[in-house]
Amino acid sequence: MDLIYTLDQTDEIALQLVKKYASQPVWVFQSPMGAGKTTLIAAIGKALGIQQAMSSPTFSIMNEYEVQGKLVYHMDWYRLESEAEARQAGVEAAMEEADLSLVEWPEKAPNLVPERSVVIHIEILDPNRRRIYINHELASLD
Repeated sequence: MDLIYTLDQTDEIALQLVKKYASQPVWVFQSPMGAGKTTLIAAIGKALGIQQAMSSPTFSIMNEYEVQGKLVYHMDWYRLESEAEARQAGVEAAMEEADLSLVEWPEKAPNLVPERSVVIHIEILDPNRRRIYINHELASLD
């Protein structure tokens, strides 16, 4: 999947992602700061039927939601210093427990990302347009 969209189309893109990848338990989001990871994840939550507002769990590392009997975790690994710290924070156990895990900044602990995760790359084209492409490979930090 490779799409260019405007910020006004974020809800529509989220719905397409949910329809296409709903059966995949881990989605990771890679993009520069300010590209719209949290905005897209909130739109995905809305498409899934999550009623409460979803905000970035930057300081708590993960937020938990339940929707239609399914457990959804929104994780933000930005503040993690190492994979050991990620393990201490319980991210591995949470990903195993959850029906769906949505992870920002997966490159902070790449070895904890399951092999068949949906890797969503967001590229900033201009202040109002983004390009999204999806594969199963994390980009390196270089």
